[in-house]
Amino acid sequence: MDWKLQLVVLGVTDVDRAKSFYVDRLGFGLDVDHTMGEHFRVVQITPPGSTCSVTFGVGVGAGPPGAVKALHLVVDDAEAAAAHLDAAGVEHSGLRHFSDGHATPGPDPERRDYQTFIFFDDPDRNGWAIQEVGHSPTGS
Repeated sequence: MDWKLQLVVLGVTDVDRAKSFYVDRLGFGLDVDHTMGEHFRVVQITPPGSTCSVTFGVGVGAGPPGAVKALHLVVDDAEAAAAHLDAAGVEHSGLRHFSDGHATPGPDPERRDYQTFIFFDDPDRNGWAIQEVGHSPTGS
């Protein structure tokens, strides 16, 4: 039996601001933006290439804004991901790897899978990590 993570629900303070951040700045796909009265609105977005979506809104059962931490996105080129965040005006940690349990600037020297990270927050301080997996220096 497969157990597939399909959806993560985030608490946000301003639905339109969150939608703009994820869709307009990060380039996530907009799947749904549905309102039913003033007490219910659901926005569902999906990161490019992901099978797991993110939902936020009004009356969707999310926790407090900023309560979700350490959501992980996986990319094959952390430098390109950092450049994308830079171009979108998203503050981030820059590339980091861990050495002796401490975050160290720069990518993992051997570019091993799951060893290079970038950290950033959305406008409500929900926390994200980007991990590099399958990096190929030739881009293939």
